[in-house]
Amino acid sequence: MSSVIPDTAQTGSGQARHPLTADTAPAAVRLSDAVASIEGRPVLRGIDLTVQPGEVVALLGANGSGKSTTVKTVIGSVPLERGGLELFGSPYAKFKDWHRIGYVPQRTTAAGGVPATVREVVSTGRLPQHRLLPFRRKDREAVDRALDAVGMLDRAEDGVANLSGGQHQRVLIARALVGTPDLLIMDEPMAGVDMASQQILAGTLRHEVGRGAAVLLVLHELGPLEPLIDRAVVLRDGRVTHDGPPPKGAGQHAAPGHEPDSLAHQGCHPHADDDHLTTPRLLA
Repeated sequence: MSSVIPDTAQTGSGQARHPLTADTAPAAVRLSDAVASIEGRPVLRGIDLTVQPGEVVALLGANGSGKSTTVKTVIGSVPLERGGLELFGSPYAKFKDWHRIGYVPQRTTAAGGVPATVREVVSTGRLPQHRLLPFRRKDREAVDRALDAVGMLDRAEDGVANLSGGQHQRVLIARALVGTPDLLIMDEPMAGVDMASQQILAGTLRHEVGRGAAVLLVLHELGPLEPLIDRAVVLRDGRVTHDGPPPKGAGQHAAPGHEPDSLAHQGCHPHADDDHLTTPRLLA
């Protein structure tokens, strides 16, 4: 697990980063010439993507550009037809430490219609740590910390069916955080979430980056997360068209007819992918 010590380097967002993590640790994610299809439809056509420890990378692009498919190749739910994938320096086929990755899926609810409390849903995020053994005190404490981080500790015993959309999303984020991941992947975490929840998410990510975690986000607007973003990777038709500072004008939501010029010039519309939702290997 990465640790933060006083002698730190600075990320592009001004966040402190452990110098060992920043300079010598293997990349949390390294996709090379990634090619993938969904139901026979080519989606990724040679994606290169690297996310370093302590770095926050945002994936931007139009519907069907491949944003969600890119993160699904990383978590193992969409196989690569060609190219390479390394996680923390290990080839995907040899990677076993799935507890190091926290994942928040796109367009879903916390319990999928199954009666469950907030605490029960978040507790499932500890399964990689304790497997089928009884919950221990440190597991319960980890759940409480994760719920507190997203402002949901006071709702721990409530049924998830009674939560708002923003509260559902915060529960899913807590489930991803409860294992203290070294890589946090979120697919459209801001979609349908109120401003209060967006601010809580921004604060939570700031803390995760501060302890050295890498963050990969699929976004259609940067919003309150903009100050945290080190790099933006813009996709178009399954290819990378920009990898660097967030394009000018991408920080706010583009209302119909008001698309940011920098994205428009690249054929990008800041909306969610229409890729099919699949079950990630790390949560299976």
